[in-house]
Amino acid sequence: MTSMSPRRARSRSAAGIPREETYGMRSQITRAAVSIPANIAEGWTRESDREKMQFLAITQGSLAETETLLTLCEQIGWFPEQRLLERHRRCFLRDQFAG
Repeated sequence: MTSMSPRRARSRSAAGIPREETYGMRSQITRAAVSIPANIAEGWTRESDREKMQFLAITQGSLAETETLLTLCEQIGWFPEQRLLERHRRCFLRDQFAG
């Protein structure tokens, strides 16, 4: 799984959100998901370990934000539960892989 994989999955998830939420929830999920690989890439280019860790911490925050927003969408009824369970499974596997 690459750093871009979660972003693609979340982008597909945002498609289930009602059209009137295009500039609300859908936009927020997309921005949070896009920032994940962007922060990984930017952090990777940093010289010091401290700077790299800072960008990875920001990435973790974006992951948590995205997961929370997707959970809210499921609770509101915008996503079928099974679809969200698959997303959570992928995030769990990602966390295990990251250590």
